Amino acid sequence: MSRKLEGKIALVTGGSAGIGLATARLFAGEGAHVYITGRRRPELDAAVSAAGGGISAIQADVAKLPDLDRVYDQIGREKGRVDIVFANAGLGEMVPLGAITEDHYDRIFDINVKGVVFTVQKALPLMPDGGAIVLNASIASIKGFPAFSIYAATKAAVRSFARSWTSDLKDRGIRVNVVSPGPIDTPLLNHTFSDPDEKKALAATVVMGRVGRAEEVASAVLFLASSDASFVTGVELFVDGGAAQV
Repeated sequence: MSRKLEGKIALVTGGSAGIGLATARLFAGEGAHVYITGRRRPELDAAVSAAGGGISAIQADVAKLPDLDRVYDQIGREKGRVDIVFANAGLGEMVPLGAITEDHYDRIFDINVKGVVFTVQKALPLMPDGGAIVLNASIASIKGFPAFSIYAATKAAVRSFARSWTSDLKDRGIRVNVVSPGPIDTPLLNHTFSDPDEKKALAATVVMGRVGRAEEVASAVLFLASSDASFVTGVELFVDGGAAQV
């Protein structure tokens, strides 16, 4: 049986854990060679070791443009192209209005917005016509969660990027789409909602009555990145158990 990404070269930022790692593993299982990035070497090494092949790690911070240059220099030297980019790296912190600091604002926007912009822009010289870009947003962009205003604003920006970039890249046949998860069982969510009662209350907001799994988001990203979505561009695909839909 043919694998969906046979022979493809993919980049997954923030790929050492959670949604990024689940997606990298799925991409590799579907025949791609996957580069993952992350800021912490031990987590990257553990991810590569557990994957059993098909994944290479590059330590990099997407908020630092020289780091992104290193990432694409290495991919260019080793593979000569990148067919798929999943701009997944992101950060979320709960800070209510009245307690927002400049440091909080800069940190979230640098990773979630600047990091996405330059992850995508710097990929373009290596991306063949017909490539695929998937951005990771969130249902927070359309919901009014308390203490999440800065994070939500960054994810609204990500959604907006896909609309504009779809138009910018249409002549090259490069598709740009967004996946917007709801509550997903990842290290980031477990850190943010460390109290079991908080996590239980969060699950209760989901129509399906549970938080999602990282693998469920990864399957949606695979669809958007593969030829199965050859006539899909500019869309936002919600993977949220109905949390923001009904």
